[in-house]
This record gives sequence, structure tokens and C-alpha cells, in this order.
Amino acid sequence: MAKRDYYEVLGVGKNASADDIKRAYRRMAMKYHPDKNPDNKEEAEAKFKECAEAYEVLNDPDKRQRYDQFGHEGLRGVGMRDYSHMRWQDIGSIFEDIFGVDDFLGGIFGGGGRRGGRTGPARGYDLETSVELTLNDIAKGVEKTIEFTRQDICPECSGTACAKGTSPGKCPVCHGSGQVASGGGFFQMVSTCRQCGGSGKVITNPCKNCKGTGRVPKKRIVNVKIPAGVHEGQGVRVAGEGEPGRSGGPRGDLYCYVRVKPHEFLHRDGNNVIAVVPISFTEAALGTSIEVPSLDGAKHLKIPPGTQYGSVFRIKGQGLPDIRSHRNGDQLVQVTIETPAKLNTKQQELLREFAKTEDKSVYPQSRGFFEKLKKYFGNNG
Repeated sequence: MAKRDYYEVLGVGKNASADDIKRAYRRMAMKYHPDKNPDNKEEAEAKFKECAEAYEVLNDPDKRQRYDQFGHEGLRGVGMRDYSHMRWQDIGSIFEDIFGVDDFLGGIFGGGGRRGGRTGPARGYDLETSVELTLNDIAKGVEKTIEFTRQDICPECSGTACAKGTSPGKCPVCHGSGQVASGGGFFQMVSTCRQCGGSGKVITNPCKNCKGTGRVPKKRIVNVKIPAGVHEGQGVRVAGEGEPGRSGGPRGDLYCYVRVKPHEFLHRDGNNVIAVVPISFTEAALGTSIEVPSLDGAKHLKIPPGTQYGSVFRIKGQGLPDIRSHRNGDQLVQVTIETPAKLNTKQQELLREFAKTEDKSVYPQSRGFFEKLKKYFGNNG
């Protein structure tokens, strides 16, 4: 089967920085971690391995350059790992040195570092959700009620994963040490026991309610305060609303990422908001006063005589607040000039009379354009 584009796998563009790639990998690895997908572990494991392979290439400047130039063929003979034959648990230990043991396995996945058979408390999984805001929400700040599902401690077994009245047994492979030795003589290699994951214990009589996982899905509702001035894609952290840790470790966090609902008349440009408003050619020529949409309702705007197509008018302080300084941006109103699609007989006669009296000198843009055009034809005749 053909391999997918590595940038597509991590959801980043080809101009992504090293930090962008690292953040993307953390997020995708969290999403597809097999322990977080108990109902679809096989597919999740395949995607988890695919993300690790993509990260190995895009995080290495030399491999990334080869890949950008020659695609997958350019990576032959450069010492790539064969992720398809690796256990996903072993992939975590590979990247511990990049992210740090606690950050990669504990901070991201809540699994706790397993190097050397460590089985102490581990922080729980972080969770992600999204919240949709209007521009008016962003202008003032808002509190939103968020409903989501997380894996919580099983009430039947209190998270032990064992059936009531039972307890874990000693691992038959490592005999409870959490480590196994291989090799002989002077040189021996000690590694984490694959059977028990370094805990030294195995579940012999699993809890039926959670199927031996110690966790069950549970709905959760929280109120999240969104500060004024947030931008599309920014996340609001809600501490301690992630999943429970292992062995008494703390809960992870919940990250609410902002999606902005399109406004019917306004769009955002930094902390400014922009409205595009059509006026007639007579209003543009003679000047007028119009009502324009804003975040605070209708605003009166004076259009001076001789306004040109595309002219922009500024209403001070009517934009969105800066999330740090809290100072408001402005509202920009760009006018477009509509030419009537149909004219009655009288209107046509009036316009013809007007055309006879037109003075080209009062059209500075047209005059400048045709003067340049005349010089152009003269130089290229």
C-alpha cells in the first residue's frame, strides 16, 4: 500500500517550523494512542506508528530535505526504523529522549515513564474539544458550557481493573520485578518486561464493567470562561478536567480550541473588523450618510462627495480587544459602488445630458490612467 504524504499525516504545511512539527506530532500521537482508542485499537495503532514515522523524517533536517526533494524514494538507505514491525509501547521509549520521559509518556499519554521499570504515579491524559464563538462573544468575553466524554475511574473496581474481591497477580515472565534480562556472560541487557509493561503485575480476573481497563466513559459538563480577544485556533486550558492519572497521579487538563462562527456582515483582520458596504454612484458622487453594521448594532457613517470605489473609512475603537493589552481595534468600512442594472427612459435621458457636461479633469484616476496609456503606446508603437 502506498504511503501517505508525511506532512498530510501530521496535518502541517510544507513550510512548517520544527516547533510546529513537534506540536503536531504530540497532538496526533495523543489522538491515536491505542490506550485512548479501546474500541478500535488496531486502526489506532497503525495510525500511531504512521505518525511516529512521519515525525522521524520531518524532525530530521537531512531526512526532511531528502523527502522534500525526492519523496519516499529519497529515504532509502538513510537508516529509517521499520515501525510496521514495532510494538507501539516501544515507540514511546524511542521518543523519550526527544520529549523527556514524563513529557512524552506521562504528560502526553498519561502512561508514565516505563524505562527501568518505573511504575510510580503518572499524570492522566489531556483532552481536547472545540467551542464555537461569535465575533460578539470575542468582543466581550463569554462563559460557555462544554459537554464532553472522558475516560473515568471505573466505579465497580475503583480503577484496579480487577473483579471485586480479587487483586493483580505476579507477572509470570519477570516474576514481579518489571524487568527481564537477555544475553549471557559478562554482557547482559536489562529491559522493561513486555508482558506487564514494567509493573510486575498482571490482571488474572478482569473487572467485567470496564473489561479490565480500570476506566469507563463518562459524560462531563463544565463551564469555561473564554477571555475577550481570543483568535481562531487558540486554546483555553481548563486545569484538572482531563482523564485520571495512573497509580494516584493527577488528572490531565482539558483544552478548548476556539472556532469562530462567520458573521453575516463583518470579518476579522487582527483586532480590526471590516464591513463591505455597497452605495449607489449618485451617493458616491454627491455624498450621503448611511448606516453600517457593527458589533454594537447600526452606526451612522458620513460618506463625503466624490468617494471612490474601494474607499475605506475608519471608526475608531469599534473593533475587537487585544487579548493582552485589552485595547480595542477599529472598524473599517470599505465602500463599493453599484452601477444600476436597469434605467428607465427618464433616467437614461438625464444621464446622457450629464455625460454631455462631463469634465474629464474631475476624474483624476481616469486622467492619470489614460495619460500613462498614451505614453505606453507611444513608446511601443
